[in-house]
Amino acid sequence: MNLTEQPADGRPAARPNGSAPATLSRPARAGFALLLGGVLAVPWVFSVAAGPLTPHGTHPPLANPIFEPTDCGACHGNFDASNNVEPYPTWAGSMMANAARDPLFWAALDVANHDLAGAGDFCLRCHTPPGWLAGRAGTGGGTTDGCSLSGRIDETDNDFEGLSCHFCHRLMVNDSPPPGEQSFYLENAQFWLDDGSCPHLGGEPCRRGPFDYPPGGTDVQPPHAWTYSAYHTEARLCGNCHNVTNPVKNLIDSNGTDTGVLYPVERTYREWDQSVYSLPATPSSLACQDCHMPVTLTQAPVYACVFRDNDRTGDLPVHRFVGGNAFIPQVLAGEYPNLGRSASYSATRAWAEEMLGQRAAIVDVSAPTQVAPGETLPVHVRVTNLAGHKLPTGYPEGRRMWLQLTARDGLGQVFFASGAYDSATGALTTDPQLKLYATERGVWDANGTGECDITDPSGEPVFHFVLNNCIALDNRIPPLGFTGGSDLETRPVGYTYPETTPGSGVLVNYDDTAYDIPVPGGLVTPITVEARLLYQTSSRDYLEFLRDQAVDNGFPDDCIPRSTGSLNMSRGEYAYDVWSRYGRSAPVSLGNDTGQVQLNNGLFADGFESGDTAAWSLQVPGPEEVAEVGAGGETRTRKPARGGGF
Repeated sequence: MNLTEQPADGRPAARPNGSAPATLSRPARAGFALLLGGVLAVPWVFSVAAGPLTPHGTHPPLANPIFEPTDCGACHGNFDASNNVEPYPTWAGSMMANAARDPLFWAALDVANHDLAGAGDFCLRCHTPPGWLAGRAGTGGGTTDGCSLSGRIDETDNDFEGLSCHFCHRLMVNDSPPPGEQSFYLENAQFWLDDGSCPHLGGEPCRRGPFDYPPGGTDVQPPHAWTYSAYHTEARLCGNCHNVTNPVKNLIDSNGTDTGVLYPVERTYREWDQSVYSLPATPSSLACQDCHMPVTLTQAPVYACVFRDNDRTGDLPVHRFVGGNAFIPQVLAGEYPNLGRSASYSATRAWAEEMLGQRAAIVDVSAPTQVAPGETLPVHVRVTNLAGHKLPTGYPEGRRMWLQLTARDGLGQVFFASGAYDSATGALTTDPQLKLYATERGVWDANGTGECDITDPSGEPVFHFVLNNCIALDNRIPPLGFTGGSDLETRPVGYTYPETTPGSGVLVNYDDTAYDIPVPGGLVTPITVEARLLYQTSSRDYLEFLRDQAVDNGFPDDCIPRSTGSLNMSRGEYAYDVWSRYGRSAPVSLGNDTGQVQLNNGLFADGFESGDTAAWSLQVPGPEEVAEVGAGGETRTRKPARGGGF
């Protein structure tokens, strides 16, 4: 995405240097790039050959197949729907369960495979580990485009079930890894999977989890193979997929120097690891599971199984797995009714919106108590990150967060706005004071600029996931206690966050933005200023890029079967289609704050001037309002002026 996106009226936005971009029609872009020739066009049309991209951890074939999710759901679902804590249905609506159904994933996979031969290996390994481990995707067998996966995308119990129950509960730390291997990995889904015989009710691999059943204990043992796993309570398990590294490209720094560090695509786990939440045995210590699998607190009794053994009141991690994506569950519910998961998708979306709206950030507005017409009103907005990682985090392509600031007079008329969003077009209007939080990735010197280029030669934003080798911007807000300010993989880029105290090496977890609001004459007092923090999963620029890559490069129609027949369109076109039909990834509010400023010599809604003090005397003062009595006995009531932090 790009900090100078087109405004809502469709006119080209001004570029940072003040010049206007070239205005080619979208179908003409590929031809234009080819006409440029030479070094300018090469990075955008060049495919790089690559060998196996995820050489570590468990590889196919497995001695013991991965069980289908409904095998687990038979006992771990449909027994306590009123509490909505059952493992199977709460998992079923999550992006974990649907990682191989997300239309944006498939569109991005086509671009990745086009840019880097075989790139789908390290994409599919995390999005469909059952298919990858069965040898139906990636270097272990099958194809890297997903066309050799088994099943239909809108049916259960197949390769499209994403990170399934049996897969996750077989993950392990390998205490005796083969020579040259590590006991665990923290990137690119290079996991170890239990494929042996379990000591408890053996004959199959252990199903690992956070509960133990010691001899002589009061808990009833499960009727299947099991073992206690501390690993399933630790954040490093999540690091398997929530650190993504380009295995063939190094990071180029802002001076054009090869750092020798493999390019960090996503670093959600590492961001957490550099926060106060990763410190062990401290009051602030929180693992990923503590937020993304919250335990039941108010429901009682609660059980994990249909047999209703072992009451887990206050100690049952709910398999919600929600984060910032409240958009795709809505798409899946509408596109795949044959799955019968509409209730699960609705619950996931509601949980995601609750997490974003209640537990991600705090917004504070401050301003003077009074301002005169014709002056400039200074307003400051502080956004504090409450998450255990950067805000926003995760997949960098198209995810963004911005402040929407409005100022209204006493009649509710807007006279200033920044960060306006057009829901009908999905366009975020660029204005001089827009504060946008994102990370912009690009290819060093792709256009012959000697910089990290984030657009193609025609000025259009590009998102070449596997070609990127530099970071032009990363102004996302650090988490509390963040120590990664000098880490090449996680540090802010093109933006500065101060240290909590000089020399501490710990960056603040908040950002302050100053606005200057011109105050025209004739306004009715008081002025109300509102700041709202909005988050969007998928920007218009990103979806247009996916669509245009498919069209310009002639990507084939989607090969994945579904019960409703073929799509008869490419994956990029389909991703853009569902984005358009399902609200264009409508922004979700992460919080807001308002404040009021009195106008000196402005007008009240009743027409009196605020400076008309000679004919008015204050009477009956109170904490909420002030009554004023005029010289002729008439009365009016108004709120007292407020200032400071609101």
